[in-house]
Amino acid sequence: MAEPYIVVTKKLKLGSIKDGFDLPEDVYERDIAKLQRRLQLVQQAYLGRRERGVVVLEGWDAAGKGGTIRRLAWALDPRGFHVWPIAAPTDEDARHHYLYRFWTRLPEHGALAVFDRSWYGRVAVERVEGFASQAEWTRAYEEINQFEATLAADGVRLVKIFMHISNAEQKKRFADRLATPEKRWKLTWQDFRNHGRWNDYVEAYEEMFARTSTETARWHVVPANSKRHARLTALSIITEHLAEGMDLTPRKVDAKTLAVAHKVLGKPGSRR
Repeated sequence: MAEPYIVVTKKLKLGSIKDGFDLPEDVYERDIAKLQRRLQLVQQAYLGRRERGVVVLEGWDAAGKGGTIRRLAWALDPRGFHVWPIAAPTDEDARHHYLYRFWTRLPEHGALAVFDRSWYGRVAVERVEGFASQAEWTRAYEEINQFEATLAADGVRLVKIFMHISNAEQKKRFADRLATPEKRWKLTWQDFRNHGRWNDYVEAYEEMFARTSTETARWHVVPANSKRHARLTALSIITEHLAEGMDLTPRKVDAKTLAVAHKVLGKPGSRR
């Protein structure tokens, strides 16, 4: 039986992942709404706390990261939530250590952030495309592990998700984007070039899992050929990890606010 997702605790072969999932639309809509309500409680629980939540979303091109992020964003107040789409480093970024641009984008205490691609670019696209030397990407595994351990020690709740689709499914989604005018903006020539290097990326991703899925920050690999299954599963993983150990009971109104409110509105049950 196929697993709804895989927590990476040992060597993982992407080709071994079974993906026979699908969900009726009514079940999906019902369950996604429940998760979004719970996410709202999670965000409120973080307000005024030292903890911070960081979600790393990685995966194949067209695997559904954007759709998952939209479902997160619909649930959360943007004043305490930020999405960082990570592309090629700017000239300013390139003048610093590659982790610099991620340190500077970490959320404040009590806030949440999602990285749409992340520091793992050093051991994935930069490795495969030759943007980093072998010495640079080889030492990056330990640098990343130390970085994430530092974040955890400072109260960051880190959730790492990789959305996996098959080679055939990626081609199908590329064709759909090409044929749909409002989706064409998502495609670039690099997407098709990268598809041609599928095996190189498989090798890079499998080593990434093996060397950076630590007790501090495990990788969660989500089979994503079914978009509904992938979104629901990813949101469930994110919600439960961010909620762990947090009191999600809505907070009481403080005494001063309540006293002033009663002056303006009257006490419950009184007539004004």
